[in-house]
Amino acid sequence: MEEQVRRTMAPGSGFLDLQEVHGSSVAVEAMPGYLEVLDKGGSTFVRALERCKGCGWELAWRTLQKEACFDPLEVLLLVLCAVGLTILREVASRWLFLPFAQWCNLQPKDAAKVPESAWKLLFYTMSWGYSVHLLFFKEYTFFWDPPSTFHGWVSGMEVPWDITVAYLLQGSFYAHSTYATLYMDAWRKDSVVMLVHHLVTLVLICVSYAFRYHNIGILVLFLHDVSDIQLEFTKLNVYFKNRGGTYHCLNDILSNVGCLTFSISWFWFRLYWFPLKVLYATCYSSLQSVPNIPFYFFLNILLFAITLMNVYWFLYIVLFVGKVLTGQMQEVNDVREYDTDESEETQPLPKNGGFSHNSIYTEQKIFNNGIVKDKQL
Repeated sequence: MEEQVRRTMAPGSGFLDLQEVHGSSVAVEAMPGYLEVLDKGGSTFVRALERCKGCGWELAWRTLQKEACFDPLEVLLLVLCAVGLTILREVASRWLFLPFAQWCNLQPKDAAKVPESAWKLLFYTMSWGYSVHLLFFKEYTFFWDPPSTFHGWVSGMEVPWDITVAYLLQGSFYAHSTYATLYMDAWRKDSVVMLVHHLVTLVLICVSYAFRYHNIGILVLFLHDVSDIQLEFTKLNVYFKNRGGTYHCLNDILSNVGCLTFSISWFWFRLYWFPLKVLYATCYSSLQSVPNIPFYFFLNILLFAITLMNVYWFLYIVLFVGKVLTGQMQEVNDVREYDTDESEETQPLPKNGGFSHNSIYTEQKIFNNGIVKDKQL
């Protein structure tokens, strides 16, 4: 604890703030503002770039060989888990989510979208819940004191088993999601950006684990998953508000509430806390703790790319909210539009109000990326 206080009181590290963490008062560095992140983080990044005379592919390759720690069995386990998640999703979609949509008598075009959102809601709820468990119910202080994520860093240090589990879960999911975006998910106007996001996230997960930046990685995952929970929850309520030929007010209210909380959480977690906690720690605090920390530029460039994508999607959210407030949109619909023709999306319900499991599954295949991409490209 004395070492942590000395680090916090070091020149240029800001001022002390006492936080109650796990039942005891801990001295932590106060969270900076945007200007401080730009000033300290940006200037530190530029100075590091100026001092790096030997930077290039050759140095990066040597550093990767020397510092990266990856067990081949871990890579194999990640691949097997990714394949397992893909199979599990297909089975759950065919035998659980689609039959449930049939039982609820959803319109075919809505029923076809249910499996994707239900699967993602289930995963993100579990993964974010586990991140909450690690950050607030274990002895880790990363959320309250992000600079501490790099305290005591040693090349090749052992990763705690509970964080290893989180990394295996998230890494296999994003490996699966890269495939799913191409061949399982519906193709949307921002699907290319989504694909880039999954690839960047997967690379970040692998690199942060290999170089033992797992502490900051857990914080990044925590700050992102909560918005995805609310997004998928909102979309499901949009699909369920018109079912069986009847309008359901409760689902409409929940979709509106979900849209509001999603917009707020996106800004608060991804555009406020993410740069002030994560980017400040990776750009500035990391070099204060470990002056020659490896892959510093690579890590920060990828995190900055994630930030730009968060801003890109936030513009979608602002545009959507603006349409609702100005009356251009009377109700909450799917917040990410499909790139299919309206004539292809909309099919009337049979006169008897029912439809078979196969008809829903066929409708779901219409939204398959491979089919839509062939038509679009």
